[in-house]
Amino acid sequence: MDSGMIGKIQKARFYAEEPERICFEQFRATFQGTNSRHTISYDHGGWHCTCNFFASRGVCSHTMAFERLLGAMLPPEARVPAEPAKKLA
Repeated sequence: MDSGMIGKIQKARFYAEEPERICFEQFRATFQGTNSRHTISYDHGGWHCTCNFFASRGVCSHTMAFERLLGAMLPPEARVPAEPAKKLA
């Protein structure tokens, strides 16, 4: 392997340790849920999932899982907090 490639591999390892260097603008992926497969997409701050829960709430376990996986690579507006737990009377 040439020295130029070795340098690029070392640089890639360094970059991978700093995920905040990356900021996703858009992507599309499939997510195999417990019962079925869903399409998840992200476009400039907006999430979308083909599951029924997302259709009614605008957030779901699939999009929240992506938020956890991608973490610092998402801009702040993409990190949608889950609804707070409701107090029992």
